[in-house]
Amino acid sequence: MKKISRILRYLSDYKGKVALYFTFNVLATVFALGSFTMLAPVLQTLFMADQVPPTGNDPLAVMTRFVSRVVQEEGKLAALTYSIFIVIGCTILKNFFLYCSSYILNPIRNAVLRRLRDEMFTKALSLPIGYFTEKRKGDIISRMTNDITEVEWSVIGVLEAFIREPITIIFTLTSMVIISPQLTLFLLLFLPVTGLIIGRIGKSLKRPSAEAQKEMGTLLGVIDETLVGMRIIKAFTAEKHQSLRFRMINNGIFRLRNKVAARKELGSPMSETLGIIVVCIILWYGGRLIFSGDTSLTGPFFITFIGLFYQIINPFKNLSSSFYNLKKGEGALDRIEELLTEDNTIKESANPVGVRSFERSIELKNVHFNYGDKIILNGIDLTIEKGKTIALVGASGAGKSTLVDLIPRFHDVTSGEILIDGVNVKDYKLDDMRRLMGVVSQDPILFNDTIYNNITLGTGGATQARVEEAATVAHAHNFIMKKELGYSTEVGDRGTRLSGGERQRVTIARAVLKNPPILILDEATSSLDTESERMVQDAINQLMQNRTCIVIAHRLSTVQHADEIIVLDNGRIAERGTHASLISNNGLYKKLVEMQQVR
Repeated sequence: MKKISRILRYLSDYKGKVALYFTFNVLATVFALGSFTMLAPVLQTLFMADQVPPTGNDPLAVMTRFVSRVVQEEGKLAALTYSIFIVIGCTILKNFFLYCSSYILNPIRNAVLRRLRDEMFTKALSLPIGYFTEKRKGDIISRMTNDITEVEWSVIGVLEAFIREPITIIFTLTSMVIISPQLTLFLLLFLPVTGLIIGRIGKSLKRPSAEAQKEMGTLLGVIDETLVGMRIIKAFTAEKHQSLRFRMINNGIFRLRNKVAARKELGSPMSETLGIIVVCIILWYGGRLIFSGDTSLTGPFFITFIGLFYQIINPFKNLSSSFYNLKKGEGALDRIEELLTEDNTIKESANPVGVRSFERSIELKNVHFNYGDKIILNGIDLTIEKGKTIALVGASGAGKSTLVDLIPRFHDVTSGEILIDGVNVKDYKLDDMRRLMGVVSQDPILFNDTIYNNITLGTGGATQARVEEAATVAHAHNFIMKKELGYSTEVGDRGTRLSGGERQRVTIARAVLKNPPILILDEATSSLDTESERMVQDAINQLMQNRTCIVIAHRLSTVQHADEIIVLDNGRIAERGTHASLISNNGLYKKLVEMQQVR
C-alpha cells in the first residue's frame, strides 16, 4: 500500500463521498444477500414441511418461522408469492444502490486523475532546463499519458475493488457462519493456500509492466523525432532506417505486453479453478456431515450455503485480478512518482528578494559550470553595465549559450556567483528576476495558437493596440495584416504556417511587448536568408535601443558595433574589447573574422 500512498492522499480530500460509496456498497450487499438467503427458509418450508421450525434467534431461523406461519395461515402458494416479491424487491434495491455507488465513485476517480495530471504537468514546468536535455521528451509524454491510463485502470480500479469486494465477502461469510459454523471454518482453511498461489503469480507482473511503459516512452520519442525531422528523413532516404528503429521498439513492447497479459489473464481462471476445487471439497465434507447426522444442517440450507460460496467466488476473483493489476500498475506508478519527486536543482532561497527594476550592472565573478564531469565554463569574470551591449563570440561549444543561460538561472553555477545590482541571482525571487529579461533564441519557439496569443505569451494579456505597436516595432505588423485572419491567424504546430523570418519577428514582437530592461539574443538571425535577416536585424536593432543587451552571434558582422566583444574559447575568456581593438590584436577574433571574410 506504500506505493499508492499518493492516491490515498488524494482520496482523503473526498472522505465524505468515499464514506457514502462505502455505505451504498454495504446496502447493495445486504439486499443481494436478502434476495438470495430468502431461498433457504422457503425451500425448507415448502419441501420439508414436516420438520419442526428452528427455535434460534438468528435471521435465518426467524425467516424460516415466518415462512412456516405464512404457509400454515395462507398456504404454500402465498408463501412462495411473497418470497418472489421479496426477492424482486431486494434485487431492485441492490442494483439501485450499486448504481448509486458507481455514480459517486466516477467523479472521484476522474478528480484524482485530473489532480495527478495537473501535478505532473506543473512539476514538469518547474524542472530546470538540464532535466529536459537528459530525458527523452517521449518518455516524459508517456508518463503523463500511458502511465496515467495504467494507473486509472490498475491502481484506482484496485482501490474500488478493495472497498467493494471485502464488504461482499464479510457479509457473505457472516451468513455462511450463521448457516453452519463448522462448514465455514473448514472452508476458511483453504483460503490462505489460494491467496499464496495467486500472490506468487502477481509478484512477477511488476518488472515486465514497468519495462513496457519505459519502452512506450522510447517509442513516443521516436515518433516525435520522426515527425519533426520528416524533411531530413526524406532528404536522406532514411525511411527504412526509421521504420526499422520503430519496428524494433514496437516488437519489444509487443513481447513485453504479451508476457504481462499472459500472467495477468492467468489470475481469473486459476482463482475460479481453485474455487471449484474448494466447492467440491465442501460438497463432499458437507454431504458427509448430513449423511452422518453430526450436524443440524439440512439439505435446503446446505444448498444455500453452496450458493453463498459461489457468491463470494466472484469477489475473490476480482480481488485476485485487482492484485495482479496492482502489481502491473505499480510500474507505472513508480514512473509517475519518479517524475513528481524529481529534485528541482533551481530553488529559491528561504526569503527571496523581490526585484522590479534593473539599475546598475550584471557581474559574473569567477564563474565555473560543469555538465557532469565535463567543464563548460572555467573562471569567467565579466561585468555588463546597464545600457551596454556585450557580444559573445567563439567557436561552437565554447560555452556562449551556457553562459547566457546562467544569468536567468536556467542552470545554476557550479562555483562562483552571478550578481544583478550587487545581489546574487540565487537570492532573488525567480519570477521577478526573469521578468527583467527577454530572450530571442536562434530557433523561434511558437505555440500552436494564434499570432496574438503567441505575442502576449507570459504578459497576462494585452490590448490589441499594444500588441500591434509591438508587432510594428518588430516589423511584423504588415505581414500579419496580410493574413486572412490577421492577429487571429493560427500559426500551426511549432509555427509551421509562417516562414522562418515571420516566426522570428513574432518572437521579437513578444520580447518588445514584455519590454524587459535586459535582452538576451542567442544567434537570432543565424538561420535566416539574407532578406529575412535584414528585416529581422532591423527589428532587433529597434528592440535593443535603451536596453542592456547580451548578444550571441556566429555572424560577426552583426556585433561589430557592440560596446564590448567577449571571445570565448574552451570555456574561458580568450580576448575582450571592441571590434577595432580586437582586430588590431591579431588574435583569435581576427581569425574568426577572416574566416567569415568580414572587412
